[in-house]
Amino acid sequence: MYNSNQPSRAELPSTGQLIRSTLLALIAAVVILLTVVLPAEYALDPTGVGRWLGLTEMGEIKQQLAEEAAMEENPPEPAEPVATTKVDEAVAPEAVNAVDASETEAETEAEKTWRDEVRVTLTPGQGTEFKLVMNEGDVARFSWEGIEGPLNYDTHGNAKGQSVSYEKGRGVRSDEGELTAAFTGKHGWFFRNRTSEEVTLVLQLGGDYREVKRVL
Repeated sequence: MYNSNQPSRAELPSTGQLIRSTLLALIAAVVILLTVVLPAEYALDPTGVGRWLGLTEMGEIKQQLAEEAAMEENPPEPAEPVATTKVDEAVAPEAVNAVDASETEAETEAEKTWRDEVRVTLTPGQGTEFKLVMNEGDVARFSWEGIEGPLNYDTHGNAKGQSVSYEKGRGVRSDEGELTAAFTGKHGWFFRNRTSEEVTLVLQLGGDYREVKRVL
C-alpha cells in the first residue's frame, strides 16, 4: 500500500511543456469551433471549411427549424384588412372589363413561361428545401401552393459568408411573386408540413436563374 513508486522530479513535465500543451489544446479547440461547431450549429462559416464539409447547410436547417419553432410559439399578429375602393360598374364598365382582361392575359402569359415545376408530397412534420442558383440582381418569378393544406415557409438565401432572410410565413396555402437575389449564391424556400395530413407542394419557377436544386 505504501510501496508505490513516486515519480522523480525529472519525470514530471516542466512548466514550459505544460504551457506548450495548454496552447496546443487551445489552438485545437479554436480550430474545431471555427470549422465544425459554428457551421454545424449556427450556420456561421468564417473559414469556408464548413461549407466544403457540408456542415454549414446542416446548421442552416437547424436555424430554420429553431426559427420555425419560435414562430409557432409566438405567431405574428394578423394583418389588418386594407380598405379598397369599389369601382362603380354602372359608371365605368369598360374600364373594369379592360382591367379583368389585362389581368387574365398576364396570368396566361406567366403560365406559359414557367421554366421549371417541382411537385413533392410532404408527410406530417416533413420539410423540404429548394434553392435557385442566382447571380446578384437576378429576378426569379415563383408560384407555389399546398394542394391539400397550408405550409410553413422560409424564403432565404446564402453564399460563402453571406446570408439573407426575405420572408417567412406560417400556415400559408399559396404564394407568388418575384425573388430578387441580394447577392450571388443560392436563394429559395424551405417548406414544412405542420398539418396532420399529407400535403402536395407544387412550386413553379421562371425568370433569371441558372438551375434549381433540391437541398433537402
